[in-house]
Amino acid sequence: MSSTASVPSPAPSALSGSWNDVLLLHARVENALATALQRRHGIGLSEYRALGHLAASPAGELRMQELADKIGLNQSSVTRLVSRLNAAGYTYRDLCPDDKRGVYTVVTEPGRARHAEAYVTYEATLRSALEEAGQAAPRLAAALSALGLIDG
Repeated sequence: MSSTASVPSPAPSALSGSWNDVLLLHARVENALATALQRRHGIGLSEYRALGHLAASPAGELRMQELADKIGLNQSSVTRLVSRLNAAGYTYRDLCPDDKRGVYTVVTEPGRARHAEAYVTYEATLRSALEEAGQAAPRLAAALSALGLIDG
């Protein structure tokens, strides 16, 4: 049996503790959003966000890398995401006329409609999840209020 001296773990700093609160808040809100979108509209959170960015772009299209950057996914993840959106009829791929290697993802009318339907659910769920988080964790309430995310 080896004997090792027990080194006490340092307590988290105020900064680390606050960051952990933010991460917990983020995880709870994202989970609530993902669950609501999947149950009510049959789409995932990344799919919802991709449709939103595409619908908001001037021509209803983005290069794959632009879309990846906007939703925080790597290239292979956004390729799989776009494949699901294409299969559902929400988007299609188009080649860049100036650069045949460039691929655009273009939102379709059914994709715009699905995003518009899901928007109401997303906003209501977001508001509710943030308010619940502020009530459950009073020290987050002030931060949420200062950011304008909940009424203070």
